[in-house]
Amino acid sequence: MRIVIAEDSAVIRAGLIEILADRGHETVAAVDDAEDLRAAVDDYEPDVAVVDVRMPPSYSDEGIRAAIAIRRDHPNIGVLVFSQYVETRHAAELLGALSRRGAAGIGYLLKDRVGNVGEFVDALTRVASGGTALDPEVVTQLLRAARRTDDLDALTPREHDVLSLMAEGRTNGAIAGTLVISERAVEKNIANIFTKLGLAPSDSDHRRVLAVLRYLES
Repeated sequence: MRIVIAEDSAVIRAGLIEILADRGHETVAAVDDAEDLRAAVDDYEPDVAVVDVRMPPSYSDEGIRAAIAIRRDHPNIGVLVFSQYVETRHAAELLGALSRRGAAGIGYLLKDRVGNVGEFVDALTRVASGGTALDPEVVTQLLRAARRTDDLDALTPREHDVLSLMAEGRTNGAIAGTLVISERAVEKNIANIFTKLGLAPSDSDHRRVLAVLRYLES
């Protein structure tokens, strides 16, 4: 395999290069940021790219956004996301490419859950050959994120408005004044929100906070 590695940790980057070389694979480029990753893929047209999620400059989601761009511009190149984090918003978009006919392989592995070197190399080989390699934890978190989105889709426009104002920290009275409705109507909408989001009464959990967290996660 001809491989491009994008990893901001110099130690991990060097380790991957050595591991792959020991097994007869060629790392044609090893970079530490998303911009250099895209340039290396353009220049070398590798069989597969290994991409971390959080890279400079903001260490948020630069890597996985670059992976999506690679899938768009080079659909014949496999992409293996290799990270400590599951970035559900962009991961769902990346994995959506699996349904496209003729698309190359896709993988998403978590660094602290890869049991051994052989497991990693086998997964990379599958992705380079057009297959998939998905950590079960990644799948679980994507399904949870999808369910949260489905729950929010069940809210009416008014309930969305109320939840949005709740997320701003507004009281029921302030929400009523903003939406020009009664506080009783606000209370009814909030009760409906709790029901649709599956937030049952609890002695330990504050449903208002949980509802806002669900909204922010979406």
